[in-house]
Amino acid sequence: MNYEDVVEQWEYVTALPTNENGLTNPYEGVSFEEYRDSVLPKLMMHEKPINMPEWFVPETYYYLWEDNALIGEYRIRHHLTEALKQGAGHIGYSIKKEHRGKGYGTKGLALTLDIARKIVPEDEIYLRVQKNNTPSFKAICNNGAYIAGEDDMHYLMRIKK
Repeated sequence: MNYEDVVEQWEYVTALPTNENGLTNPYEGVSFEEYRDSVLPKLMMHEKPINMPEWFVPETYYYLWEDNALIGEYRIRHHLTEALKQGAGHIGYSIKKEHRGKGYGTKGLALTLDIARKIVPEDEIYLRVQKNNTPSFKAICNNGAYIAGEDDMHYLMRIKK
């Protein structure tokens, strides 16, 4: 995430639904000015938070690009709370609809895992996927994950560091 690619990031982030396949996005439809002046600085501050609540977990955003096109967004939470261990885990991601089914989820997750392995202190990388999201389940499994648990709607996945 950076200011150099603010237009492309704004186009991507504001086009994402508020909640799709479990990935939440409170910035759907915000104006470019609001994104540039308020949202982007806030999200960048999440990597090295200042004056945040004790429960807050640092998070870094990364974008997958190919041929100057922004394909996907990946978020790494730097460590886990107990709630995140049973919930969203370390990594959340999305792929633009027109690029789904082309292997970008697997490719982007592999790159993100390389970074996460250097950041997270836990012995495994935690992820969660909705049971009905077969493409994401496959991308996570393609990166060496196993099912560590489940609830009614999700598989709790783990990848060894």
